[in-house]
Amino acid sequence: MKISAIETIRLGEFPNLLWLHIHTDDGLVGLGETFFGPRAVEAHIHETVAPLLLGKPALQMDRHARMLQNQYLGFSGTGVEMRAASAVDIALWDLYGQAAGQPLYQCLGGLSHERVRIYNTCAGYRYIRSAEGQKTDNWGIDAKTEGPYEDLDAFLNRADELAQSLLEQGITAMKIWPFDFAAEASEGRTVSPAELDQALEPFRKIRKAVGDKMEIMAELHSLWTPPAAELVIKALAPYRPFWVEDPIKMVNADLLASLRARTSVPICASETIATRRGFREFLQADAVDVVMLDLSWCGGLGEAKKIATLAEAWGRPVAPHDCTGPVVLTASVHLSLNCPNTLIQETVRAFTTGWYREVMTALPDIRDGFVYPGTAPGLGARLRPDRLSAADCERRTTKI
Repeated sequence: MKISAIETIRLGEFPNLLWLHIHTDDGLVGLGETFFGPRAVEAHIHETVAPLLLGKPALQMDRHARMLQNQYLGFSGTGVEMRAASAVDIALWDLYGQAAGQPLYQCLGGLSHERVRIYNTCAGYRYIRSAEGQKTDNWGIDAKTEGPYEDLDAFLNRADELAQSLLEQGITAMKIWPFDFAAEASEGRTVSPAELDQALEPFRKIRKAVGDKMEIMAELHSLWTPPAAELVIKALAPYRPFWVEDPIKMVNADLLASLRARTSVPICASETIATRRGFREFLQADAVDVVMLDLSWCGGLGEAKKIATLAEAWGRPVAPHDCTGPVVLTASVHLSLNCPNTLIQETVRAFTTGWYREVMTALPDIRDGFVYPGTAPGLGARLRPDRLSAADCERRTTKI
């Protein structure tokens, strides 16, 4: 089975996402995805990636990953080259599962868990729709409500009611980010007592309403300098967060290790790190308690499996990231079900009950606070045909 064509797909409604179809000479089509800067990734795929892959055997995933990751540029970080390589790798693994007639978790080594616990990232329906990056003024909370789970507005204003709502669905962990306003005000250099008090209010409401029935993750979005991050983390400690995520930029493992050593709250990092080599530095420095990886940025599904195995060697659990797209969620669930050291899987109920279903033919089986394995081969889902024929769909193909 050889690669006969590579097709990229963009939808105007979702300007941050790029989907990828890898076509083969026997008719199978693999599906991949990556997030952010889709036009740049698309250009790289057709200019550089396609000539390297067309005509090659489709099921040599490790060989292709090594080739794409070891180019002159793009072998470090989560830039255009790595995002392209990640989307390609996910699509190739999807092809492998389809060819084998097995779900991807089976191709990775089988189930280590009959189900995996989930947490809800408390985003709203319009979160990350803007192409302007991660800023408080494009969170989408001023848009018209599209359903019952406008969870970003809820955690800012009704965190107690939100926690109760999640518990009613069996979800016992939630992630929020009320500190971003303060970080933007000072460019992460400092945080005032009044700003701390305001940002801590959702944590107080949750603990008062439901006590320890709910785990709370605090997302800091890499916005802080180490001194300010230390103030934030120490202020959070009395509320017993499950973890603090990405308190500083992930550019210096020793700096994060030093911060971790001076605080008592578990540190989770980082969706922004790529490849096992990048994660190795943070594990060697003893900088993280929980390893978070994003399949569309770290190098793909195969690389994510290697990162998880590396984390296991350091006695660290993994928690795959998803607040970006439905293909990454689906592939991440397969990984989570397979990896022995999976801690928890990120989900966004505003997405999984909303626009993810508008894009995909199927989604993972999420219910009662857990995600369960499916039986369909490969990823087990495709892009919806009506979306591929929609007026806002732009498709570009390079073929033999």
